[in-house]
Amino acid sequence: MTATATRIAIITGASSGIGAATARGLAAAGYRVVLTARRKDRIEALAAELTDAGHDAVAYALDVTDRAAVDTFATAFKKIAVLVNNAGGALGADPVATSEPADWRQMYETNVIGTLNVTQALLPALTASGDGTVVVLSSTAGHGTYEGGGGYVAAKHAEHVLAETLRLEIVGTPVRVIEVAPGMVKTDEFALTRFGGDADKAAKVYAGVAEPLTADDVADTITWAVTRPPHVNIDLLVVRPRAQASNTKVHRES
Repeated sequence: MTATATRIAIITGASSGIGAATARGLAAAGYRVVLTARRKDRIEALAAELTDAGHDAVAYALDVTDRAAVDTFATAFKKIAVLVNNAGGALGADPVATSEPADWRQMYETNVIGTLNVTQALLPALTASGDGTVVVLSSTAGHGTYEGGGGYVAAKHAEHVLAETLRLEIVGTPVRVIEVAPGMVKTDEFALTRFGGDADKAAKVYAGVAEPLTADDVADTITWAVTRPPHVNIDLLVVRPRAQASNTKVHRES
């Protein structure tokens, strides 16, 4: 184990995809990982997997949109080294004119207010560590628009601004703010959830793209950024597959 073995890293949305992969990456880097998500069975299984592999991991069922629950969770920690705000997601791909306001509201609550809740609650413990790190997992959707993405794009733009503003406001404290903005990532659940379980629609997102990013690719990026020396801040790291030049320009093989 490395010198970080007794240091705590909290990962939200750790039940699958990028969150689970990041938990594995930070555990391998020597952190004591605290896995949070709503699906208790998933995070408990991951915690058991990591423990069996010789790492230090615990699971805590948590809905990041429930501020009272988040505040209760935060009381367990006097010092933490890393917070990875990964919980979030997309719902729907309808035009602004016909999209469902309830989907917009849910995306905003999860991606933005959830990140705000956990960051506010744990910022004192991050500061007390002497070299804390807040990671905000946004998206290239937070840096450019595309048709059919209005609600998700709006939420991710807000999450980007949250990270950027927090960095300005806490400069001079021993906490750095890192934003990682992935492009096209193929996971088991992201597109499937976005399209309400429609596997055909989900598959079309990645059709013809030989090598979209994987959850492990993004987790490697997060782990690398977190494990830089404390004085090094990766303000913003945009990561896309080679086949994706922008949110709307993707090479697809026939």
